[in-house]
Amino acid sequence: MPTMSEIQDRLSELQQEHRALIERPNRSIERPGNGIYWRWANPVLTAAHTPLTWRYDLDPVSNPFLMERLGVNATFNAGALYRDGKYLLVVRVEGADRKSFFAVAESVNGVDNFRFWDYPIQLPQDREPDTNVYDMRLTAHADGWIYGLFCTERKDASRPEDASAAVAQCGIVRTHDLKTWERLPDLVTRSGQQRNVVLHPEFVDGKYALYTRPQDGFISVGSGGGIGWGLTADMTRAQVDAEVIVDGKVYHTIKEVKNGQGPTPLKTKQGWLHLAHGVRNTAAGLRYVLYMFMTALDKPWVVTHAPGGYFIAPEGEERVGDVSNVVFSNGWVLNDNNEVFIYYASSDTRVHVATTCIDRLIDYVTNTPPDPLTSADCVKQRSVLIAKNLALLGRG
Repeated sequence: MPTMSEIQDRLSELQQEHRALIERPNRSIERPGNGIYWRWANPVLTAAHTPLTWRYDLDPVSNPFLMERLGVNATFNAGALYRDGKYLLVVRVEGADRKSFFAVAESVNGVDNFRFWDYPIQLPQDREPDTNVYDMRLTAHADGWIYGLFCTERKDASRPEDASAAVAQCGIVRTHDLKTWERLPDLVTRSGQQRNVVLHPEFVDGKYALYTRPQDGFISVGSGGGIGWGLTADMTRAQVDAEVIVDGKVYHTIKEVKNGQGPTPLKTKQGWLHLAHGVRNTAAGLRYVLYMFMTALDKPWVVTHAPGGYFIAPEGEERVGDVSNVVFSNGWVLNDNNEVFIYYASSDTRVHVATTCIDRLIDYVTNTPPDPLTSADCVKQRSVLIAKNLALLGRG
């Protein structure tokens, strides 16, 4: 058996390693870049960032070898909020047991030194308890509440013989401080399953507005899919009776299999900026990327600009993880200096940040050409750009 001195030495080593990870300075990868945003070199959160007190029993009597008792597998898909000069993330933390839960991490600069609060969120339960919860979107609404919309997953009781059959719906909570949460009934829609539901931050025609993602099955959207739009009179009994598709799936594009709204859209003078994820199939499996579009200020369900192609795709080490070749975002923030911090997860494993400013995003969305949808038209589109550039270089 280890001596008390050996136990203390091991604990000291764990604490030093953990502190060094949290306090490690991050740096922006500025060159050459694409001029739209800048990635940062280090993930802002990993499983190793979670507190030692969440993973180890520090009592030498009950844990003389100082073993990890409750492992953490991943930290990803974080909702985000900028409040009182702090960057707050509601992180999806996945234990080694595959159960996900939510926890708040905060930073004063938004790019490093993220520290988890002492305890994970004690999420109130609905009448039917959640088996698993994940991917919370945070919306500071005009009604004064901060709403958290997330996926609640439960066993599909209609298929008891299939241990992987599940039903996904939109769970809803609200809070003023991210500490005390009120559970509201799950969203009711006419769709079989709902994931990636996001609350619009303002009232529309006196009602709450929701971006939905109707789908037929837990994984496959079937005949459903696309980013939907619906209204409800009351978030304490949220019910959407009719959904219209804002942004649908399109064959042979980055969103041919499915797509969904990411975080709450950002309001600008030109329109609402949206960040979304698109999924296509490959020989190696599904590939998730992020893309953007803009909707009208007075009609947030009407797309006005849609740049072609992806906005962020997995690069380098981002492509490796529990679910490889995936980037996903359900959180971004606009700070007091008009800087935008985009928090995205890679391969369902870790959280990264990319930074830009609102003017760059507006320029990107409004001036980047749309997808012309065929190879021939893509060549024509690119040739127009080439001819213009050659003329500017005196080679036309």
